[in-house]
Order: sequence, then structure tokens, then C-alpha cells
Amino acid sequence: MSLPLLTRVLETVTSQSRPPKVAPDSAAVQALHEFYTTLLLRRGLDWTSQRTFIKRLGTGGQGCVMLAERRGAAAFSIPVALKFFSPLAFDSPLKYEQEMHRLAEVSAIVARIQVDHLVSVHAFQIDSGIYVLEMEWIDGFDLLHILRRETLAIVHEAVSETRFANINERVITSGEVDCRLKPGMAVAILRECLVGIAALHRGGIIHCDLKPSNIMVKRTGQVKIIDIGSAYWVGRPPAAQPCTLEYAAPEILAGQRATPQSDLASLGYMLLEMLSGSRPFAGMHLNQILQAKLKILDRLPALLPLEEFQFSESLIHLLRGLLHPDPRQRFTTAEDAELSEKGASGFLRELVKSDMADEYGLELRRWIAELESKPRKDEDHRLDVMPDGTTRIAVQVDDNGQAISEDA
Repeated sequence: MSLPLLTRVLETVTSQSRPPKVAPDSAAVQALHEFYTTLLLRRGLDWTSQRTFIKRLGTGGQGCVMLAERRGAAAFSIPVALKFFSPLAFDSPLKYEQEMHRLAEVSAIVARIQVDHLVSVHAFQIDSGIYVLEMEWIDGFDLLHILRRETLAIVHEAVSETRFANINERVITSGEVDCRLKPGMAVAILRECLVGIAALHRGGIIHCDLKPSNIMVKRTGQVKIIDIGSAYWVGRPPAAQPCTLEYAAPEILAGQRATPQSDLASLGYMLLEMLSGSRPFAGMHLNQILQAKLKILDRLPALLPLEEFQFSESLIHLLRGLLHPDPRQRFTTAEDAELSEKGASGFLRELVKSDMADEYGLELRRWIAELESKPRKDEDHRLDVMPDGTTRIAVQVDDNGQAISEDA
């Protein structure tokens, strides 16, 4: 085909694929175009979008989190998570206001961080004097739910015995108290947490409340850190340091200010829980927890399942780098904990060399799909208060945010 002919053919195809042009003399279109031009010349936009409550996702010491639908123009709507901060923990409205201004500063920094393993912050608003943090809604399960023995039982009912044996061998199995993850799976989850925490630390933010209920596993198998309500920017620390005792670093329990290494210790306690299937500090009071954490390295052989860890020197190095009582002896950064030879990557590389590695994200995604394949019972939809004070599974609410009775 000659070049001129080819050109005419391409022009014909292109013209046929273009949308029809609106007549330029259309008065209505011209009037609308004037609004378009005026809008572009403004200094900004003042939008009001509606949020309709769907259900309560959780409650805690700072307030409650609601699942809501945010509506926009035409048929646009998306689910969002709204965290309402209660003023009851403060002595005066002024102290509430001051803390909310500090948290707004933190939220603005987090909103600018673009990383897959950290919850996305959309807005920080005030309504009737109450501050509300709007975040992405994450469709999945928190790690606390995943580690419950009842969760594994649900999967057992939904799959064949052959598949269940495979799950126990490659993903999760029964532990001493709750379920425990297989080492490769646990470290793969830890590694994604480290990526999210590293991004926070680079922005000068310390999370200060890393625990299983604040780690979400999406249906895609991706891991995300949530709940920045206790986080602070190093340039403006809070008057008080909130924490969850079981997962707080020993220096915080001793009254010192949190550091990036404090977040690493919290991840270390979570890793230990994922590996052992038990909470090593459950039922202890403050001083007992502090003393147990100061001696945690000596307790590792007793806490870890012997058949899984007696030959895993690299996993012990990883745990020591996270759990060391002296923050100066922990990994220097979250990146170091993730990427160094003694970090998460080093352990996962060892599994590859030993032909023991797996497609962990794929396995998580498949396992969550199996977990969802069995319809939840009625009682699964009620408020479920866990030992650490986190309230998860939601109740339905009406237009005023009130719980709808099951008898209604």
C-alpha cells in the first residue's frame, strides 16, 4: 500500500473513532463552557460532599470508627472510614482542641506519603466541634482476627481435608493459645509492615501503637498499617504518650519518649506472637510486662516452637534485632530491618536457597477467599470486644448512628 493511501486510511479510521463534535453555536453548550472557563480562573473550590453512615467498624479509647459512603456528583460514591475523636479523655475543650491540632498536623504529613502498605488519609474535618479523620476503607481482616483459633476453624469447614492440610503446612496452624503463622508467612507480613513504617519514619512520624488489630490484610493479600491516632511528628511530641502495654517498647513503659526503634520493638512483639500463637505478656500488669520485655531474649527458646526454629539462626537474628531491650542494639532503621542480611529479606532469601519459599501474597489471598466462602453466623456481626480493648466486627446503624436492634 502506498504511503498516501495508507495515510488516508488511517485518517478515516481515526475520524470514525472520534466522538461527534457538539455544534459550536449551541447556546446551551456555550453557556456551560463559560462556567467551565470561570471555574478554571478561580483560586479554589468549595465542595460539600455527603457521608452516609453504614456501620460501626470499631471503638476504642480515642473514639469510634464508622464505615461511611461518600457521595459525589452523578452516580459517584465510594466507601470511606471515618474516625470520630471523643473529647471525654481530655480535661477541657482547650486540651481537646490542642491535641486535635497536633493530630491534624500528623494527618497532613501522612496524607502526603504514598506507599502501598500504609492507610491513605483523605481529610481531617470538624463537625459540631468534634474532629473527624477520613481515611480509605480497607476491605479485609485485621491480624488479630486472622490469628484467632475460631478463624482457622471456619476455614476448616469451608475446604477439603487435603487443602486444610496444605494450609497448616504452608500458611497457618494451631498454636499454643491462638493460631500461629508459618515462619515464611509471618516474616512476609512483617516485611510489608516494615515498608509502611519506614515511609512513616522518613516523614518524621512515629506510629506508637503497632499491634495486631492495627494491621490489616486486604483480600488481595496486601498488608496495610492503620490507625495513626497515637502517632506523632518528632517536631511536636504529644503531652502524653498513649500506647498498648503488651506491644509497647520497654523504654516507653519506663517513661521515655518513643523513637523509631520503639516501633521496631512493637513489630518484634507482633512477629513473636505470629510465630508462637500466643501473647507472651497476656495477663501481666505494667511492671511484670516491663521486666518480661527486659528479659525477652532469654525467653525466646521457650516461646518459639522447637520443631520450626531450632535450626533457623537467621530468624533468631531478626528477632533479636527487633526485640533487644536496649533500643541502641536494635536495627538502626526500618529499612535496615527489612533489607539487611540479618533482616527480613535475609531470612526470606534463606528460605529461597533452601527451596522452602512460597508465593506468600498469593497464599494469603487464597486463604482469605476461603475464609469468606462460609457465610458468617449472626453472632459474628455483633460487637466483638477483644482483650486489648479493640472493638472490631460492626453492628448496623440507622441514619442517626444508633445501633439497629436485631429484633427490629
